[in-house]
Amino acid sequence: MKIKLTPLKDCYIIEPTVFEDDRGYFYEKFNEQKFEELTGMNGHFVQDNISKSSYGVLRGLHLQKGDHAQAKLVSCLEGKVFDVAVDLREDSPTFGKWFGVELTAENKLQFYVPRGFGHGFSVLSETAVFAYKCDNFYHKESEGGVLWNDKDLNIDWQLPSDQVILSEKDKVQPSFAEKNY
Repeated sequence: MKIKLTPLKDCYIIEPTVFEDDRGYFYEKFNEQKFEELTGMNGHFVQDNISKSSYGVLRGLHLQKGDHAQAKLVSCLEGKVFDVAVDLREDSPTFGKWFGVELTAENKLQFYVPRGFGHGFSVLSETAVFAYKCDNFYHKESEGGVLWNDKDLNIDWQLPSDQVILSEKDKVQPSFAEKNY
């Protein structure tokens, strides 16, 4: 397992060591001890989620606030997504900045998004199966978010805007300036 730094404080890209031969491949998707040694971050996760989406679906930007904040370790098990994290920690040197990474079934990369970040992804392949581990349980009353096409953040989702497919909730998220985080 290798850890790659990102421009955002405390966000990491995790590249597994993959063993391949003519039979297929094997890799250790997660190891709490190695994760904590390499990142210095808590690697204890309590909830796993899976979603399947079609091309153009954009899910985000979402977060859990307060005592129910969640760190996430995300990956794409099938297909290709563009995954984005936005630092919403007002005391952080990277507050208001975003970073995106392409996660695919082929590259097997994972992206660690700490508590206090908005998170979302866009689907770039015909379909994608997306997995994320969370270090805290979901709590509906603690949901927060930021509008996906916020002008201040100016995120490039790697999709033409006329092909973006959103949930009703994601169409009406508040702007970055409205601070629903």
